[in-house]
Amino acid sequence: QVQLVESGGGLVQAGASLRLSCAASGRTFSPYAMGWFRQAPGKEREFVAAITWSGGSTWYADSVKGRFTISRDNAKNTVYLQMNSVKPEETAVYYCAARDDPSWRLQTKYAYDYWGQGTQVTVSS
Repeated sequence: QVQLVESGGGLVQAGASLRLSCAASGRTFSPYAMGWFRQAPGKEREFVAAITWSGGSTWYADSVKGRFTISRDNAKNTVYLQMNSVKPEETAVYYCAARDDPSWRLQTKYAYDYWGQGTQVTVSS
């Protein structure tokens, strides 16, 4: 089993930058892909970004393209989400997730096998 732990959330002002981290632990860690999702109260958990573990291919939600960057450090079993120019409407709990098997669909929450506990990001206006 894989355990994922997010960190780096907090309270920031609109327009600020924030970097989230997700560290994985377990006997082995070799997922096909990792992703970031966010969920605001009363809302569905929505896709933010994804990256394949071996090749580093990336996908982004249209709403964050050009502002957010997903990256990974394979040696540290860690995935990051660099968030720039954050907006108040992006206030949410941010979750990282991992998928074991190859998939062409990484933008849905149903594609992932493991989830972290989430880290709160609050953006004030």
